[in-house]
Amino acid sequence: MNQRMKSLMNSKSARWGILILVGFVLSVNYYFYDAFSTLKDLLRAEFDISNTQYGLFVSFYSIPNTFLFMAVIGGVILDRLGIRRTGFIFVFFMTFGAVLTAYGSSKGYQNGGLGYNLMSSFLPKYSPELKMMLLGRFFYGLGAETSIVVISKILVKWFKGKDLALAFGLKVGFGRLGTFAALQLSPRLAQNGIKLDWAIWFAAILVCIGLLVFVIYMLIDIKVDKQLEQKELLTKEDKFKMKDILDIIKNPAYIMIALICLTFYSAVFPFMAFAPDFFYHKFGVSYVQSGQITSLLPLGTLFFTPLFGFLIDRFGKAASAMIFGSFALFIVHITFSFTNTPPQALMILLGVAFSLVPAAMWPSMVRLVKEKQIGTAYGLMYSIQNLGLWGFPILAGIILDKANPGNPETLNYTPTMIMFAALGLLGLFFALLLKYYDKKRGFGVDLPLNK
Repeated sequence: MNQRMKSLMNSKSARWGILILVGFVLSVNYYFYDAFSTLKDLLRAEFDISNTQYGLFVSFYSIPNTFLFMAVIGGVILDRLGIRRTGFIFVFFMTFGAVLTAYGSSKGYQNGGLGYNLMSSFLPKYSPELKMMLLGRFFYGLGAETSIVVISKILVKWFKGKDLALAFGLKVGFGRLGTFAALQLSPRLAQNGIKLDWAIWFAAILVCIGLLVFVIYMLIDIKVDKQLEQKELLTKEDKFKMKDILDIIKNPAYIMIALICLTFYSAVFPFMAFAPDFFYHKFGVSYVQSGQITSLLPLGTLFFTPLFGFLIDRFGKAASAMIFGSFALFIVHITFSFTNTPPQALMILLGVAFSLVPAAMWPSMVRLVKEKQIGTAYGLMYSIQNLGLWGFPILAGIILDKANPGNPETLNYTPTMIMFAALGLLGLFFALLLKYYDKKRGFGVDLPLNK
């Protein structure tokens, strides 16, 4: 191996530069996903949709990864074809879906643009705008989740044994930066003279820029691999085999982490989709203010997640971190359910929980699976996660409509918040089981990650 390139692979500046590039791709991914949270009432008014239909729109993101197993398939493709080709394919799908969603919201489409008559010809219960946006959301979700899997494998490639949990913590921070920006900018863009469709187009353009940034990463990675005289494709001896999936799911620690992932993210991301509307109705704040309150969560994770990742790299205790994070999640949602406690403090606590669990959960995979299986392992986890991201926004919308017959001016969110609290309690149970299995079987989940 070329000594000069060895030093590049071991260079801190090179590693952190790669993290910034893929972190930007992740940021715009999350920006687009969360841009709609503060636009819920505007979307309902503009396109005549119910709470249940809004929940359907949020959940459509997860359909390809839940029912078509695209995150799993994408992980297998990643382990077979390598980072660059897989990444480009799925970041392109993400970009196409974002553009299609923005097109569905545009005045040009509403005035009889391409596809409008087709979308008007079936399912009259749903507006043509919503149906086109659902199609875009589908393609966006198809690409977005596997692109996150790709980014996770990039970090394993560059950071394994070298501040991996810190890198994952910063990765999460980049995602939360995108969420924070979306919650701050989207309501302002939509309400301050720039119309709703332009707020959505702005989010889509950011995703397009993300595709260009990923191409820059590809060019760097190609140069590095050529100088290393290594092929990105796996050798015949190391190539992923389908039976490896069985090896992954037979590990009880992996199953517990996957279930924590399911319950935890189902209690956070669907909540975030409804949170601005929840704060508006329960606390009587404006939508701009509700967006600001909601943004406290990603703002907190920007700082806490890298810190917790740094500590886990050096001191371990990942399983314990997942226990405390799940417990904090339960406390936040049960408090929201039955009290009028100021939401700012609770959102900060939720931010701490949302820092602890991801910082501990994602890098723990390197303890549980072989490196050749890492893409598939992450893909399977994201597929399980998306089962919750598909089902619980719809369920939240249904519960909200059932609890508020007749469309009252102020919505009662208590039953919906109890549902989120129950998910937090389930996550705590699975985290305790993970601690038990790790102690009994010695998987090393609680050990420091740095060599």
